[in-house]
Amino acid sequence: MAFDTIIFDLDGTLVDTAGDLTASLNHALGVLGRPTVPPESVRAMVGHGARKLLERGLAATGAMTAELVEEGVAPFLAHYSANIAVHSRPFDGVERALDQLEAQGYRLGICTNKPAHLAESLVAELGWTRRFRALLGADSRPYRKPDPRHLTDTLSETGGRAALFVGDSRTDADTAIAAGVPLILVSFGYSTEPVEDLGALHVIGHYDDLLPSVDAIRSRPFKAG
Repeated sequence: MAFDTIIFDLDGTLVDTAGDLTASLNHALGVLGRPTVPPESVRAMVGHGARKLLERGLAATGAMTAELVEEGVAPFLAHYSANIAVHSRPFDGVERALDQLEAQGYRLGICTNKPAHLAESLVAELGWTRRFRALLGADSRPYRKPDPRHLTDTLSETGGRAALFVGDSRTDADTAIAAGVPLILVSFGYSTEPVEDLGALHVIGHYDDLLPSVDAIRSRPFKAG
């Protein structure tokens, strides 16, 4: 397939953000009078936005109510905004893989369910602002993943003709499949189910495997759906 653009999910795909999300969740839980939750538990809670993360954190530490979730959103976001890249780091091999893709002429974009201003802040902290021609977050449009328009709009913003999507979750898989876009999933992200079962053309366990997977997909016909 003659795609000219590679679009990535952000959390759990390009960047391991679990440490900073854990710290911010535990800050919010502390404000609400709850005990903290360990990082290994939080990794299975992330990927669906701040409110869902708070819901799961509250449920893990006692009763969860909509009122408590709303009360926790502001302290969570304030803490996270101020500490967005204290512990967050690119997964091993990401920088090299992005360099390789750019050297081959691919346009790069990000399609994430993280609020756009937080995603932009994280990307800036990592020194990546000029790497990506487009970044669409959860609030960049009236819709978000798994709505396929979130992904196709990201492609449009890059100026590309066709895309391949790289993600780590069922949400990413459902988005790519609905958009008719070839999909690569990483096995080291935040999925709570085996990514091998989600319909990707390739599953990679390290970013050294990304470019060979991209080349393999380009070399054979792709039929959407």
